[in-house]
Amino acid sequence: MDWFTADGYGLSRLIFQRSLAAVYLVAFVASALQFRALIGSRGMLPVPELLRGTSWRTGPGLFRLHYSDRFFALAAWTGAAVSIALLAGLDGYVPLGAAMALWAVPWALYLSIVQVGQVWYGFGWESLLLETGFLAVFLGNTDTAPPVLVLWLLRWLLFRLEFGAGLIKIRGDECWRRLTCLDFHHETQPMPGPLSWFFHRLPEPVHRLEAAANHVTQLAVPFLLFTPQPVASVAAGLMVVTQLWLVLSGNFAWLNWLTIALALSAVDWSPIAGSAPARPAPPLWYEVVVVAVTVLVLALSYRPARNLVSRRQVMNRSFDPLHLVNTYGAFGSISRMRLEVVVEGTGDPVIHEGTRWLEYGFRGKPGDPRRLPRQFAPYHLRLDWMMWFAALSPAYARSWFGPFTERLLRGDPDTLRLLGHNPFPGAPPAYVRARVFHYRYTDPRELRDTGQWWHRTYVREFMRPVARPVPLGPDGGS
Repeated sequence: MDWFTADGYGLSRLIFQRSLAAVYLVAFVASALQFRALIGSRGMLPVPELLRGTSWRTGPGLFRLHYSDRFFALAAWTGAAVSIALLAGLDGYVPLGAAMALWAVPWALYLSIVQVGQVWYGFGWESLLLETGFLAVFLGNTDTAPPVLVLWLLRWLLFRLEFGAGLIKIRGDECWRRLTCLDFHHETQPMPGPLSWFFHRLPEPVHRLEAAANHVTQLAVPFLLFTPQPVASVAAGLMVVTQLWLVLSGNFAWLNWLTIALALSAVDWSPIAGSAPARPAPPLWYEVVVVAVTVLVLALSYRPARNLVSRRQVMNRSFDPLHLVNTYGAFGSISRMRLEVVVEGTGDPVIHEGTRWLEYGFRGKPGDPRRLPRQFAPYHLRLDWMMWFAALSPAYARSWFGPFTERLLRGDPDTLRLLGHNPFPGAPPAYVRARVFHYRYTDPRELRDTGQWWHRTYVREFMRPVARPVPLGPDGGS
C-alpha cells in the first residue's frame, strides 16, 4: 500500500460494490412499481405540482428538465438495468473513467427520484443510499487498487450512521437508558416481520441484553473502525452481526443491508484471499479527483458532525441538496402501544346501523389478526410505512390520506396494486372510512386457541365515511 491505494482491499471493494448494486436494483424496482399511485401525474402527490412550486436550487435533478410518467418509468427501469450490469461486474471490463461514469448513472437517477419523492422518500435510507452511491463512484475498478481516502470516507459514513443512531437513542427515550425499549419495540416497530412475534416473546433478560448490545455496537464499536487491523475488521464484523439480528426481527427496507455492505468494506480480507496482484499506479487525474472529493466531503461533514455532539441532535437530515453528507438515526423514541389505521369500505348506497364494512388489506402492515407478518425487506413498501406514521399522528397523513381514499372510491388500479387485498374487485365502494385500532401480540395460549397473531381493539375514528363522488352529466348537472 502506498499513500494513495490499499492493495489488500480489492476483495473488500468487490464485495461492497456488488452489494451496493443489489441495493440499487431493489430501490429502482420499488420506485418503478409504486410511483404512479404515489407521485405520478395522477398520483396522491403529483410530481408536476411539486415542480411548479419548487426550484432547481432546492431540488436539482433530471425531472427538472422534463417530467411524464413514461419518462419516470424509463429512468427507474434504466437505473435497474444499470444496477444489474454493475451487479454482473461490467465496471471491471471497461476503463477506469468509464467505470466511474457507470457508477454515477444510478446515483444521478436515484437522486432525481428522491428529489421529487416528497414524503414517500423521506426515509433515512434514501439519503444513505445516495451518500454511499456517491462515494462508490470514486472507488475505481480493477485497473487500480482501491483508494485509501475513499475507504476512509466509507468508514466515516458508517461511523456517523451507527454513532448517530446510538446517540439519538440515549438522548431520546429513557427506556433506552433503562434497557427496557425492546420490551415494546418488536411489537410496535413500523413493519414487523415473520419472526417479530417470537422476538417479542423472548424473556425479559434477553431484551435487556439486546438493548445493552445495541448500545455497545453503536456507541463504542464505531470508534474501532479507525484502529489498525485486525481490530477494525472485528468491529465491522460485530456491526454485521447486529444488523443481521435486525434483519431477522423486522422489516427496515434496505437500511440493514446497506449498513452491512458498508461494514464489509472495512474488513481486511487479505488473510483469506491472499496477497493481491500488483496493479499499475493510478493516473494522476484520478488522484486529483479523489483528493478533491475527499476535501469536499470533509468540508460538508462539518454540520453533520456538529449535529452529532449537539444536545438538539436531529436524525435523518440532509444538509445539502445533493444528499452528499447527511445525519442518520432511528427510534429516538419507542412507542409503547401499537396503533393501526384500518381502512374499510362498503357498497351500501346509504349507511345504516346494519351496514357491512369490508376491510382493505395491506401488503406489509398488520391488518387481519390471523395473518402472520411477511418478510419484505429489503423491498420498501412506502404506503405501508406511511400508514404506520399516520396512526401515530394524523398530521403525518394530512397531505396524502385524502387523495388515497379518493382513489379507493374511484377504484384506481395503480392504487389498488399497492394493496394486498381489495374487497371490492367488481366495482369501487360507495363509502370509505378509516378507524384506529390498538394491536398487541397474542400470547402463546391465545395464539393456540384462536389462531390469531394479533389481538385488536377499537380506539377511535380516524376518518368519517366519505362518499364516492357523484359523476356529472353532460350538462354539468348530476
